[in-house]
Amino acid sequence: MALLRPHRERQTSASEPVGVAAHARGVDALLRSYRDVPRDETIRLAKSTSNLFRTRDTSTRGLDVSGLTGVICVDATARTADVQGMCTYETLVAATLPYGLMPLVVPQLRTITLGGAVTGLGIESTSFRNGLPHESVLEMDVLTGDGEIVTARPEGEHADLFAAMPNSYGSLGYTTRMRIELQPVGRTVRTRNLRFSDLDRLVEVVGRIVETREWNGQAVDALDGVVFAEDEAYLVLAAFEDVVAPGSDYTGQDVYYRSLQRFEEDRLTGHDYLWRWDTDWFWCSRAFGVQHPLVRRVWPRRWRRSDVYHRIVRFENRHHVAATVDRWRGRPPLERLVQDVEIPLERTAEFLRWFLREVPMRPVWICPLRLREPDGPGSARRWPLYPIEPGRTYVNVGFWGNVPVLPGRHDGDVNRMVEHEVGRLGGHKSLYSDVYYDRETFERLHGAAEYRAVRHRYDPEHRLTDLYEKVTTR
Repeated sequence: MALLRPHRERQTSASEPVGVAAHARGVDALLRSYRDVPRDETIRLAKSTSNLFRTRDTSTRGLDVSGLTGVICVDATARTADVQGMCTYETLVAATLPYGLMPLVVPQLRTITLGGAVTGLGIESTSFRNGLPHESVLEMDVLTGDGEIVTARPEGEHADLFAAMPNSYGSLGYTTRMRIELQPVGRTVRTRNLRFSDLDRLVEVVGRIVETREWNGQAVDALDGVVFAEDEAYLVLAAFEDVVAPGSDYTGQDVYYRSLQRFEEDRLTGHDYLWRWDTDWFWCSRAFGVQHPLVRRVWPRRWRRSDVYHRIVRFENRHHVAATVDRWRGRPPLERLVQDVEIPLERTAEFLRWFLREVPMRPVWICPLRLREPDGPGSARRWPLYPIEPGRTYVNVGFWGNVPVLPGRHDGDVNRMVEHEVGRLGGHKSLYSDVYYDRETFERLHGAAEYRAVRHRYDPEHRLTDLYEKVTTR
């Protein structure tokens, strides 16, 4: 067994709940700002930050969500939390960890919001047993396009809206409050890093762990991995342990994803496990030189965060400084390839081999998922705008970066190749980044009939942007 040294215990500050009265004031400010938007203007949120990788319309005034960024309350006995729609997972985790609790699924990046994860989907290493973030929502308050706030639950008057919100990206309304389930998390998390030189064997092991929730007689609470090459891939098997022990520190000089190649076992605090990918934005911080030892020493820890890197990317997208320098140097233009796709387990090795052969980008992230079945096999709910099959295991493959535009090709061609291959293999693709589907294909994949019915009921004047128009690159 090999562990990083030195270890150290890290203290985290708790996040105080804002309370019901403050939440009511935040909702009032939101409704006032809604009424102030002329009826001929499109409704949008006034957000200064975003985890989306596509253009956001900022030409019209936005709704005031400044009072909807916190945790309303935590019920440690019932293991639930009432959370405002613009609350980030960083804020939520800071409120739940003092109780030894965490959300059932914590997306990898600190500043993803609860509303964003529910309406835009999210995933992490507990998804093979807990599904996706929206599957832990018990009820939600939604500001709809017609200016009303309704409480939607799995059953009842607004069950159609509840089912259609996941993958709607704000085109059906904005969540102001959610009640979500929580689960225990260990004070520390012990990980086992399994190396594979055969992708078929990796897929086989994933399937066995998903079905049994254990490996070699030891429980597996969380599962994800990294593929560096066809003959070098890793699964990270995590077990939550309620013990007091120091954990490895990957906020300093050491970089988490590189540790998978060096150590067979490791231990992190519960807090640091949840944010293990955020410090280096998985591995994307290397594009800014942050993984170079000399740069890392002078780059302040407080700036080693995904949202900081995201702001740098947005600056480049606006001003094209690096692109201009590359052009002066005679380098080919770059195509942005930032995608998460879900591939059926039995086709995952085939997709990975295709990707490693056709796309010059390494490494890639893998994360198994399965719709949650809270009452046993066959009890998973269906979500019409993201119709993955209940009872079937998928593997999320995430790849984030740029690829050169080769001679004879155009910007967007590699993204279109990915869309085609994902479709050929019976998979699905997230919509937070570049999307090139034509409308007919998009609507076939994303529950057009159900979407239109819900939109007609809750936004008859179409004050919110249509989903296809909102997410596609035209």
